[in-house]
Amino acid sequence: MALIMHKECSSKQMDASKYVRYTPEQVEALERVYNECPKPSSLRRQQLIRECPILCNIEPKQIKVWFQNRRCREKQRKEAFRLQTVNRKLTAMNKLLMEENDRLQKQVSQLVYENGHMRHQLHSASTVTTDNSCESVVMSGQHQQQHNPTPQHPEKDASSPAGLLTIAAEALTQFLAKATGTAVDWVQMIGMKPGPDSIGIVAVSRNCNGVAARVCGLVSLEPMKVAEILKDRPSWFRDCRCLEVLSVIPTGNGGTIELVYMQTYAPTTLAAARDFWTLRYTTTLEDGSLVICERSLTTITGGPSGPSSSNFVRAEVLPSGYLIRPCDGGGAIIHIVDHVDLDAWSVPEVLRPLYESSKILAQKMTVAALRHIRQIAQETSGEIQYGGSRQPAVLRTFSQKLCRGFNDAVSGFVDDGWSVLSSDGVEDVTIAVNSSPNKFLGSQYNASMFPNFGRGVLCAKASMLLQNVPPAVLVRFLREHRSEWADHGIDAYSAASLKTSPYAIPCVRPGGFPSSHVILPLAHTVEQEEFLEVVRLEGHAFSPEDIPMAHDMYLLQLCSGVDENAVGACAQLVFAPIDESFADDAPLLPSGFRVIQLDPKTDGPGPTRTLDLASTLEVGSSGARPTCEADASTYNLRSVLTIAFQFVFENHLRDTVAIMARQYVRSVVGSVQRVAMAIAPSRLSGHLGPKSLSGSPEALTLARWICRSYRICTGAELLSGDTQAGDAALKQFWHHSDAIMCCSVNTNAASPVFTFANQAGLDMLETTLVALQDIMLEKVLDEGGRKVLSSEFSKIMQQGIAYLPAGVCVSSMGRPVAYEQAVAWKVLNDDDSHHCLAFMFMNWSFV
Repeated sequence: MALIMHKECSSKQMDASKYVRYTPEQVEALERVYNECPKPSSLRRQQLIRECPILCNIEPKQIKVWFQNRRCREKQRKEAFRLQTVNRKLTAMNKLLMEENDRLQKQVSQLVYENGHMRHQLHSASTVTTDNSCESVVMSGQHQQQHNPTPQHPEKDASSPAGLLTIAAEALTQFLAKATGTAVDWVQMIGMKPGPDSIGIVAVSRNCNGVAARVCGLVSLEPMKVAEILKDRPSWFRDCRCLEVLSVIPTGNGGTIELVYMQTYAPTTLAAARDFWTLRYTTTLEDGSLVICERSLTTITGGPSGPSSSNFVRAEVLPSGYLIRPCDGGGAIIHIVDHVDLDAWSVPEVLRPLYESSKILAQKMTVAALRHIRQIAQETSGEIQYGGSRQPAVLRTFSQKLCRGFNDAVSGFVDDGWSVLSSDGVEDVTIAVNSSPNKFLGSQYNASMFPNFGRGVLCAKASMLLQNVPPAVLVRFLREHRSEWADHGIDAYSAASLKTSPYAIPCVRPGGFPSSHVILPLAHTVEQEEFLEVVRLEGHAFSPEDIPMAHDMYLLQLCSGVDENAVGACAQLVFAPIDESFADDAPLLPSGFRVIQLDPKTDGPGPTRTLDLASTLEVGSSGARPTCEADASTYNLRSVLTIAFQFVFENHLRDTVAIMARQYVRSVVGSVQRVAMAIAPSRLSGHLGPKSLSGSPEALTLARWICRSYRICTGAELLSGDTQAGDAALKQFWHHSDAIMCCSVNTNAASPVFTFANQAGLDMLETTLVALQDIMLEKVLDEGGRKVLSSEFSKIMQQGIAYLPAGVCVSSMGRPVAYEQAVAWKVLNDDDSHHCLAFMFMNWSFV
């Protein structure tokens, strides 16, 4: 019997493993099912055999094996395609790096030659007479002129097609010398490492006329598509207000010459905007590369005169453009060069670094162009998948509308209908109004916001200089801690502007409303340097007049530049109220903040807005000046902050809304200044940590009290035995893995308030040392935690310590945090008097 069973089993294994040769008809039937369902169930396979007679002679197990093999082949095909794509990228990047290496070698050779020539001149000047020395200087000037020759134009009408073609040819030659040659002394930006997935090779100019930036990179789009995107500058250059092609002239070589007029927005409220009148030349080189080069038409170059506007300062585009080279197997290598002279001398001296910074030009224009192309390329190839039903183009439109609306508010052009109201005697806040219905109907505003043209838009804006505040840090704080600066009543008024008639105008309340907000991600760019998100503001009614603000409100928000290691130093937070429907054509009235870093100055001490840790602890008084403050004064990091808030008003309430807006912006400015003072010292040393804490004797004292009290209550050491004193103990306390925080117990207060926390405690509460002081203990603990603490409070005060069970608390951002155990103990000072309570949350994590 056993022998018979063994034979049957062997027979079944042979049947299951035997090779089946499928006919073309059978393969076609199976492929149809595979396209519908790559992994059919057993029932679906049996149904397939019944419905397809041509498969009736094939066993279900063989059908299952066929689908397994088919999925495996599909996976292998996709992996092979991915590897081929990576190989093409690496090959193209290797070619690009070799060319860059050749260019750098040429630059080195040129510098060596110029260095030797200069040495020879200096030696000659020291050995010859004064007259010969002067002649040497003259010869040096002649050499410099030879190195940067002034273009000489033939004697012909520069406004004629032939004259314009001559200007275009010169611009092409000079642009190529910058893109692939050594016409500009390029310096690669720190942190920009080339690779198949990087943005590319980014470099900025050094010691050249104007400011220039250059980027080289790979994209998986065809050259013609790339050229089409780059020419559509308003779609990717956020500072572009408008671009008009006033004339198109075909050339004999198949190219085109275009006369282009472009207006750009001003970065702040303190300087005029710029406009450009340029010649743009598109042609194809002998190697098949596509070139789009551009330069300004001036009295020196010749050519027709362009439009002019009293609201703009004419800036100059020096030979710039795009070199687009096709790659083997598809895609393109792009060289982008932007070289401009923004007439920095026409702005106040404090703002000149904005117009003299090649890094800012690189971030806002050069790198932005390549990022936009890579974004579209990855969206086209399906590499980026967004949740929801909105298409990527719609999400990009929202981002553009937010930026454009904010830029319109900051610049406030007269031809858009803006007019400035008289001030209240203090020039810190500018109030502008716009009641032009024609402009509203043709801009980013929606006609439904102005049904009877009896309403308008009011903008309150201000600019200020910040000291020692990195833009990324400040904008990230404003984004994550909205309650620190925003007034819930003002948010409710802005949300009501989406309706036909808003309710009564609120007065600005210094503390605002204790509201919370939840950030809902919507989309982000490839390198996550920009986020589009929806913010839900949870409404609360604390009195009958606050009932209209009791419902939740929504903001569409755009945040960019919050990566401290990113190229450039410009960060922005722009938001606009939306309703629950959030239609694609939703009206947007953006407000927000823009922070641009000025070039750091190291020429001596300057005023700093700092707040050392000692002032946040309230442990004692000490007149000692922290060492970190002295170090900070030697590095004077400056940023310019621009704030603009827009409100809809009814004509008969214009003055009332203006008063409210002016007060609100002043309140926001004050809040931002307090935040700037708080975060300034913490980032000068990289991170808020032992380096900045070491100069604070109060921090050392408090850490010693906490550890000593813990040892008295438990008999165990909070820190390791080797570091029980000095900066080493404070450093270990600061980096302790468990969240440790202190709160002062005041019998007159409704709830204990946090006064200090280590790094893990700040991370758990998602806050900063200064904002920590506004967080009450009862707001952090959930209902169960509050009950346990209430029952154990007397035990803590009598015995000095209590152990709390596992539970859940809430961060300042509203996120739940789970912990396995918590310890609460009484902290005693050197006189053994009660100073505060300490809490330690063990093994915590976000839920």
